[in-house]
Amino acid sequence: MHPSWPDLPPERLHRLLRAMPKAELHVHVEGTLEPELIFKLARRNGVVLTYASVGALRAAYAFTDLQSFLDIYYAGTSVLCTEQDFFDMAWAYLERAAADKVVHAEIFFDPQTHTGRGVPFATVIQGLEHACRRAHSELGVSAKLILCFLRHLSEAEALATLDEALPWQHHFIGVGLDSSELGHPPEKFARVFARARERGLHVVAHAGEEGPPEYIRSALDVLKAERIDHGVRCIEDPDLVARLARERVPLTVCPLSNVKLGVFASLARHNLPALLDAGLCVTVNSDDPAYFGGYLNQNLVETFAALPVLNTRQAWQLASNSFDASFATDSEKTRWREALDAAFARA
Repeated sequence: MHPSWPDLPPERLHRLLRAMPKAELHVHVEGTLEPELIFKLARRNGVVLTYASVGALRAAYAFTDLQSFLDIYYAGTSVLCTEQDFFDMAWAYLERAAADKVVHAEIFFDPQTHTGRGVPFATVIQGLEHACRRAHSELGVSAKLILCFLRHLSEAEALATLDEALPWQHHFIGVGLDSSELGHPPEKFARVFARARERGLHVVAHAGEEGPPEYIRSALDVLKAERIDHGVRCIEDPDLVARLARERVPLTVCPLSNVKLGVFASLARHNLPALLDAGLCVTVNSDDPAYFGGYLNQNLVETFAALPVLNTRQAWQLASNSFDASFATDSEKTRWREALDAAFARA
């Protein structure tokens, strides 16, 4: 932790949270699909929606748990049909990320959501990769893709997806595991993750959101995950917390998502301060921001407002952790940390 940053009053601290450079490591590109864009793409592709208006669709974003969110999330993706659609979705997110001072994003995508309804893998990956390439040249944002397997489907289907994806491996940097956690432990996907590792891909996995701490252990020991997405339930297992701190395993925490899906009753009851106090490499991210009420800066500002114990040094730590936890090069990380220190010096 950086020792020299004095505590700032809330207004100045919130301004700094918005202005500081940061990385986002846990965002599902399909979860950035705003209702306005859903309706635009539906009109473009002749898709009939069950909601009469943008307002009616947004009003339906009242989730009680992960599954109730996933039901409407998968329905929304039905409007994604062409390479242009996937580009438009990713580009809209990347513009927002740039506005939030995100300098690096590692973006999840769910090919099975699309290939399962007849959209070719090539259509998905080429549209997304085009947006990432353009973001680098036009927005100054480094953007990489991570292919996620849907854990409510079989490992055989995941293996088939990996086979389909490998000819396009130069367009993505790793694999992950998402969708319904309960009842689908990480070890269900041991073979597909072993194959991905053999191909030199990075490995991350959702664990310990709704699932128990044992899922985090399994993701580490069986899948060999380099990063745990969510992971907030690790706090129930002191030995696991000690291991995560000792091995410097990053947790990509998503506060607004956790509240929206009932993992915590409110932001004021979130365990982010306890995770930081335990010395864990925690980062803050937006998860599915179109559905959960805010992009990265909104997550940071609302969380710091709800948890006054969080201070300026921890704001720096979270941003610094986001660079440490990324799969970027050492030279990129050094450049971003220098920009981070400069932003704090100006504050």
